[in-house]
Amino acid sequence: MSVEKVRAYLTPLALADRILEFDVSSATVELAAVAVGTEPARIAKSLTFYTKENTCLMIVTAGDQKIDNAKFKAYFGYKAKMMSAEDALATTGHAVGGVCPFANPEGVSVYLDQSLQRFDTVYPAAGSAQSAVRLNCDELFTASRAVSWIDVCKPRQD
Repeated sequence: MSVEKVRAYLTPLALADRILEFDVSSATVELAAVAVGTEPARIAKSLTFYTKENTCLMIVTAGDQKIDNAKFKAYFGYKAKMMSAEDALATTGHAVGGVCPFANPEGVSVYLDQSLQRFDTVYPAAGSAQSAVRLNCDELFTASRAVSWIDVCKPRQD
């Protein structure tokens, strides 16, 4: 089970006790916000993209954000192409709805979008479509082994 894999991964970081498991689905930003009891923007969604080499690039963004294709291309040097659900599962070991930046195999590069930094607490999935983990941005950066903070989302329309 993927949540158990994430729990084992987060245990040495003293973060496993932050995992939340639900009796309801948290597979979408909206469902996760209801399950957690927070605003959708605080849900840290993990988006998977193909790299030029056909490996996995993961970008974690605030739940209210969308990738800006021009910013993505300017940063990474190629056009954004989201992974299929099947490839995301095969590459990360997590099914869509539970894809998270933890306990991923070698070769999955994780980047965090700056859109998350406006919050003191965010909630990425914890490996299943009925889970989340409560973290601050520093904990998320460390636990995800992120390459860096980047700015690849569209400007917010407040």
